[in-house]
Amino acid sequence: MTPPILILASGSPRRRELLQMLGIAFEVRPSHIPEEWQPGEAPVAYAERLAREKALSVPGDLVLGADTTVLLDGELLEKPVDAEDALRILRRLQGRTHEVISSVALVAGGVVRQATDVTRVTFRCADDDLLRAYIATGEPMDKAGAYGIQGYGAALVERIEGDFFGVMGLPVRLVLGLLEAAGIPYRFGRQGD
Repeated sequence: MTPPILILASGSPRRRELLQMLGIAFEVRPSHIPEEWQPGEAPVAYAERLAREKALSVPGDLVLGADTTVLLDGELLEKPVDAEDALRILRRLQGRTHEVISSVALVAGGVVRQATDVTRVTFRCADDDLLRAYIATGEPMDKAGAYGIQGYGAALVERIEGDFFGVMGLPVRLVLGLLEAAGIPYRFGRQGD
């Protein structure tokens, strides 16, 4: 029996790239859940709630929702609103360690399964000229924390402690574990063909 096609409840190009890299057949149906932090909500609970709401908001037999949150000193660092905001965020990260929380939720057969990854990322020190040049690439503008570790943003990173793919926005090992728990084990090659 062929498993249902995976529905990705996200418009993130990075999440699409990772599923394509694994050869998992999927369709993109972005959710339109507002990403608003509730007063008193813990950062991990926030990421988990959003991933769950995204997965539940899109119809399908097999739906994957995800959320990635960047946390520094207890403050969420959202996607920058403009270049100056990106510079402000990137300045704060210089020479410091922050956390990237990535939660994934899979709805399969009416059951919601969820897993969360927390990775510590340390930035090297960089001057404003380098940061402005990075911002000019446009890469930081649609990313929580104003950087993409898989692109030019790698030049800003000194080290990571945890899951590289979680920092990209889709912890692969957790997604594969959720699929396996739902009775859809991963096989190398094209999945769902």
